[in-house]
Amino acid sequence: MVLSWNEIRERAVLFSKEWENTANEEADAKPFLVEFFNVFGISRKRFASFEYRVKKLDEKDGYIDLLWKGTILIEMKSRGKNLDKAYTQAKEYLHGLRQHELPKYILISDFENFRLYDLEEDTIIEFKINELVKNVQHFGHILGYPKKIFREQDPANIKAAELMGKLHDRLKEIGYEGHPLEVYLVRVLFCLFAEDTSIFNKQQFQDYIEQRTSEDGSDLAAKLQELFQVLNTPKEKRFKNLDEQLADFAYVNGKLFDENLPMASFDSKMRRALLECCYIDWSKISPAIFGSMFQSVMNPVERRNLGAHYTSESNILKVIKPLFLDELWQEFESIKENKNKLPEFHKKLSKLHFLDPACGCGNFLIITYRELRLLEIEVLAAIQKGQQVLDIRGLILIDIDQMCGIEYEEFPARIAEVAMYLIDHQMNMLISSRFGDYFARLPLKKSPNIVHGNALQIAWESVIPKDELSFILGNPPFIGSKIMKQNQRDEVIKQFENVDGSGVLDYVTAWYIKAAKYIQDSKIKVGFVSTNSIVQGEQTAILWGQMLYKYHIKIHFAHRTFRWSNEAKGNAAVYCVIIGFANYDTDSKVIFDYEDIKGAAHEIKARNINPYLVDAKDILIEKRRTPICNVPKIVFGNMPNDGGHLLFTDEEKNEFLQKEPQAEKYIKPIISAHEFLNNEKRWCLWLVDSDPAERKKLPEVMKRMALVEKYRLASSRKATNKLANTPMLFGEIRQPSGKYILIPNTTSENRKYIPLGFFDKNDILTNSCSSVNSTATIYHFGVLTSAMHIAWVKYTCGRLKSDFRYSNEIVYNNFPWAENPDKKQIIAIEKAAQKVLDARALFPNASLADLYHPNNMPPALVKAHNELDKAVDLAYRPQPFTSEANRMVFLFELYEKYTADLFTKEKVKKKRKEK
Repeated sequence: MVLSWNEIRERAVLFSKEWENTANEEADAKPFLVEFFNVFGISRKRFASFEYRVKKLDEKDGYIDLLWKGTILIEMKSRGKNLDKAYTQAKEYLHGLRQHELPKYILISDFENFRLYDLEEDTIIEFKINELVKNVQHFGHILGYPKKIFREQDPANIKAAELMGKLHDRLKEIGYEGHPLEVYLVRVLFCLFAEDTSIFNKQQFQDYIEQRTSEDGSDLAAKLQELFQVLNTPKEKRFKNLDEQLADFAYVNGKLFDENLPMASFDSKMRRALLECCYIDWSKISPAIFGSMFQSVMNPVERRNLGAHYTSESNILKVIKPLFLDELWQEFESIKENKNKLPEFHKKLSKLHFLDPACGCGNFLIITYRELRLLEIEVLAAIQKGQQVLDIRGLILIDIDQMCGIEYEEFPARIAEVAMYLIDHQMNMLISSRFGDYFARLPLKKSPNIVHGNALQIAWESVIPKDELSFILGNPPFIGSKIMKQNQRDEVIKQFENVDGSGVLDYVTAWYIKAAKYIQDSKIKVGFVSTNSIVQGEQTAILWGQMLYKYHIKIHFAHRTFRWSNEAKGNAAVYCVIIGFANYDTDSKVIFDYEDIKGAAHEIKARNINPYLVDAKDILIEKRRTPICNVPKIVFGNMPNDGGHLLFTDEEKNEFLQKEPQAEKYIKPIISAHEFLNNEKRWCLWLVDSDPAERKKLPEVMKRMALVEKYRLASSRKATNKLANTPMLFGEIRQPSGKYILIPNTTSENRKYIPLGFFDKNDILTNSCSSVNSTATIYHFGVLTSAMHIAWVKYTCGRLKSDFRYSNEIVYNNFPWAENPDKKQIIAIEKAAQKVLDARALFPNASLADLYHPNNMPPALVKAHNELDKAVDLAYRPQPFTSEANRMVFLFELYEKYTADLFTKEKVKKKRKEK
């Protein structure tokens, strides 16, 4: 039985509650472990045995509590026993196992505490039994999921960036600012890296400051100016009487120290700040990540959320591994014993060229370059196997001129160049260590091609010819359509050649379409990180209609929505997708799926990846005014547009009615998504169809109307000004005439179901909700609150941050309802839906937000929903749906069938009109 992660988490909660209070004497390992594996849907037949006998090192018999050969060894102890000793005991058992029996994991537990040792990755996960629900993903291996592991960066990066921020602030305070300040700090940054990475001698820069400058800092600026000049001068051209400490510095070149800068000025505090920077070991800091963080220190506002807008190494690897790196490693593994093919493969690596058309500080290019050099090291090791390497310099083929970038701002573009030099040197030091032959590229000769300019206006061919380029990658700007500047919107519309709807597209889509144009008739592959808005909601059809049908793009791999993460103090809450595409098709398509958007991904092989990142045909879901199926219509709620003058809290309502008791018949409950989900009350003055003469007799009502009129007249929108003519009414009125189903327009993605509810015409609905009109029945309620509908919502709706943003025209009107369900199936759904309502009614004091909290759903409600899901599924087909992705494949096929019929009917109607 294959369980979803949500089902596993539900079982984990029940397991934890059952066992966390078990007394010591009652604890029995066997039933405990049987139930533990049952959490994951694993029956006892799958694993070997309990009390598995092995010979220990001392030749005595030992008994493993549970061994699943080749997978996991589990050792249980009584509560409070030493888990370190238990782990030592478990490791001793390994000596008595055959090679094929050796586990990948060891789990140690005392029924309360768990320690999971990953023997391959040499990592430990530790948690208590009541935290199992948060840690089930670490047991994905027992379900057969290949877990993706990505390296995270060194947290010292933040400390380093903050220290540079101190120095930046002090220089700015004295009036040294703008372009000179930026270049000055780039030079200091290079020197800090250089002395810890063998470009300079160890602590050479630090010693120079400590030994050649006074403590008050008065001569520090002059000494640094002199150093920068020396670093830009070949040794043979330096003054013969130069201070020996200065003369000992290497010649750097690379245009880094070319520009003449105005003299800075330092004091004792600034000197101390610079020395604090020297005291960090910069060799442990990633140039890829630090570049963006260093850029952040230039802006005090950005520094409050330091690092929030850069891409972490783990996210970069999510792009480059499926884009090219995994394939290159596979090719290397297949030929590493073939001395004839290895040189050709090595040459192939040196011919690869990469373009990041929004490179910022060069994060993607740096990590790409590092990974290529790491592969090159293994290639050279295989080529030189059994031979002594005398001159490694002549064997290295990969160089930084294979990396190209375009960056809108000059400063990060220059940072990217310097960071490329630094990562190149770090890799040279690594190769020196590996082969025992020192290699450094000084003076700098080749350079990365980083162009300062607007990527949407520059011809990419001018940066690198198309026939030389291999891959395009990066994370173009995350600027939503609603917050774009007009010039940015104009750039998007221009790239899309004024296609209908292009004005509502996010900024990132312009990079997608420009890349699609550039790669025509080529084998160039593209991999972009972007916000998930481009695969959900109304933007999907506009963007991918062009990508698929005009430019014949095929998606090769995709990461479904995941949370953007980095090491910053205030992590930016951005929800992203990664899409890899090309102008040709491939049989090796992969979707990376996230059961938990904050967790790890698992791979799904796909026959096709459509714009919604589903293994289904390339179908686009466009806005529709009416449903594709014969179901009740849906409309938005009423929009007050009243400045709050027609609305009341409980207290305000009571106060108002004390003054104006005759107005009570006009007071109605008003329901927004917030009130609905949180069981709160609010009220409104509902004057639809009220008598003007009667209103005039109610002075408090007239006061409210006057305030609404004043509010609307003050608006800058003409449409709102016009509404001042009817101050007694809501700005937009779409109140149902009878009983209706309420659907909140925004709801948390953490909920397994979208809570819905029944209301009548006297419950005034706001525009934060939609209503399915008065012909809606409990059958419709049942389908809309089922797993089948929520799967459709997840893949087609837009998002507000990560929350679902329900769309009438895209989600509801395009939802494929079950085809011709029979009476028995409809009755089954109605009965199951009523049980859901009955289960809710058991908890009158709980809000829907309480009842549908992912880890807090009452068992009775969980059971009722499970029964409803089964009833709805059976109305679609007799075979069960094994996963959410499986549902979506089915729903897309059904959608295609429904819309094909609609298209045929529209053609028939058109022909009749013509006749």
